[in-house]
Amino acid sequence: MRELTYTGRNTVQWREAPDPGLQSDQEAIVAPVAATSCDVDSMILAGHGFIDPPFALGHECVARVVETGDAVSTVAPGDLVVVPWSINCGTCDNCRAGLTAHCTAVPHMAMYGAPIGGSWGGLFSDLVRVPWADAMLVPLPAGLDPVAMASASDNWSLSWRLVAPHLKNKPGARVLVVARGSIGLYVCDIARALGASDVLYVDPDPEHRKLARSYGAATAETVEPVRHGFDIAVEATGRVDQLALAVKSLAPEGVCESAGNHFRPGELPLLDMYLTGVTLRIARDNVRNHIPDALDLARSGTVDPARVVSHVLDWEQLPDALPEKHLKPVFVRADG
Repeated sequence: MRELTYTGRNTVQWREAPDPGLQSDQEAIVAPVAATSCDVDSMILAGHGFIDPPFALGHECVARVVETGDAVSTVAPGDLVVVPWSINCGTCDNCRAGLTAHCTAVPHMAMYGAPIGGSWGGLFSDLVRVPWADAMLVPLPAGLDPVAMASASDNWSLSWRLVAPHLKNKPGARVLVVARGSIGLYVCDIARALGASDVLYVDPDPEHRKLARSYGAATAETVEPVRHGFDIAVEATGRVDQLALAVKSLAPEGVCESAGNHFRPGELPLLDMYLTGVTLRIARDNVRNHIPDALDLARSGTVDPARVVSHVLDWEQLPDALPEKHLKPVFVRADG
């Protein structure tokens, strides 16, 4: 089989690898049918990562189950499934507490798409081994398009978590989204669907702003801090100055969610945050815990994640097309 391998700045190539085999009766082998790049992949391709190449890339996909171990009971060969980006067992104390990105059965940071916590391969591969298939794999509900939901492994479900729980606690909240890629656009869609009273999307890219407006958000290329202007802020830029803008714009006891990936240091207005009363969360997402809720919202018909998909491309185009600057390209297997 082949796996798409990151070999250097803006360079990927197919490399032959041994076919993965089941190593226990709890595992599954899956074949990605619709895979996409996430915002972190874009940073890695641009040379902003912290791991030396080569390594297999990709951690967002809908896949078809090819083979299962005898103990697997929740999925079967032929099923379409969402494959979470992080590796988790489902039974350790952290997994039972919903902290699936911090599973203690595997090395810290175990994930697809980067060999930080061991080598697990990438989801831009012809075949992928999934340990603990019952714990990890989430069946794709009937009626949902694998292309539209290719990002449910990470960015779509992360975007749900960034805003949905806070809107439940504060209905009609005002939401600020400071972003550069797909996460912020998904947040605009979800926030509108869940009853945010105002959504302001800030991004220098005019095409991104146009898409945000189609979701009902107001938009701006740049803004100065809006004192006490928003109840919820979501920052997804990887830039500390933009995170500072977000927290400076919060109302008293407001919440800021940051999608993180700040590879460079910076300063936050800590005294201002203290005086306002700010809750700031910067974290890798425990995505497996809320993929089902995010899929339920997608199935409701009140959101339209397919609009964020910028290009639908053939699987064989991955080496040439992935390094190109696309918002959210989805690569589809012809035999999927």
